[in-house]
Amino acid sequence: MDHYRGMKKWRPFASMPEQYTGLQEVINKQAEVPQPLLTEEQMEQINFTLIEALHTNKQVYLTYYKNGQNITDTGFIQFVDSLGNLFIFIDDVFELKNKMKLSELIDVRFT
Repeated sequence: MDHYRGMKKWRPFASMPEQYTGLQEVINKQAEVPQPLLTEEQMEQINFTLIEALHTNKQVYLTYYKNGQNITDTGFIQFVDSLGNLFIFIDDVFELKNKMKLSELIDVRFT
């Protein structure tokens, strides 16, 4: 039995953390979607809706593209700068101000 003493115990999960990290990256990459390209008409419609939401203080559903994903949020538009390609959105949940690029927007609808 003495010859077993020097043998290392087989540890099947010893290399899992590195493999898992790599696997997680692959899964995340697969979940990524390309940013949808909007037509000129769609962009104009988004702009009109944003400005209307700003002036009427109506709540909107906002869909935007970030880190390879389409994200939908609910809240209020506080500021729109069409020339500067930015707007400020106050989310409904945390009431945080989010400064965002108009070019990241995919869709804006009234709730």
